[in-house]
Amino acid sequence: MSMFHPEGRRIIPVTLLLSSGIWCLTFLFIPWGLVQGFIAIVLLVFNGLILNFFRNPKRAWLQNDNLVVCPCDGKVVVIEKVMKDPYFKEDRIQISIFMSPLNVHVNRMPISGTITHMKYFPGKYLVAWNPKSSTENEQTFWVVENEKGSIGFKQIAGALARRICWYVKEGDNLKQSQEFGFIRFGSRMDIILPVNAKVLVQLEQKVQGGVTPLASFS
Repeated sequence: MSMFHPEGRRIIPVTLLLSSGIWCLTFLFIPWGLVQGFIAIVLLVFNGLILNFFRNPKRAWLQNDNLVVCPCDGKVVVIEKVMKDPYFKEDRIQISIFMSPLNVHVNRMPISGTITHMKYFPGKYLVAWNPKSSTENEQTFWVVENEKGSIGFKQIAGALARRICWYVKEGDNLKQSQEFGFIRFGSRMDIILPVNAKVLVQLEQKVQGGVTPLASFS
């Protein structure tokens, strides 16, 4: 596995090249001193954040048919019952995970199964922790199904995340923890579970995609 995600293959070189150009101009036209030192620190921090954002760490991926795994890194910000979910037409449990720009932004399958539904919704770019972002922001909605049942999950754009990426389609049969997408620069994911699922995470808990158990099937 590459140390950096392919989504960064253009942004990282451009960022490094641009920073190098700025530093060269700074070195040529600004006398050495506090200003030059400050610019150097800013450039180093900025490039460090870009490299950190596109990191793609290798982990021991969860593979368990009785569990739902977290589809992304981040912090649990919502655990609530949804009355008559618009797609499933029944009560469901929603768990929302907020991804800050410091988190790994690779998206992974919560369970093994077949993608039975996918729809893209254009929308706003509200901050990802705003409850309205679940319904009003740009997003994709997915449903995956196996012998245990079906769950839904959403990739939701945030104020900084202006590009949602996905690499699968309806009809694909995928493995639990397999990569299916990526969201750039801060975002959110909602997971829509059967109402009888046992939630295994708590509010404000930090989770890792493909590693942390999110819930179990009854």
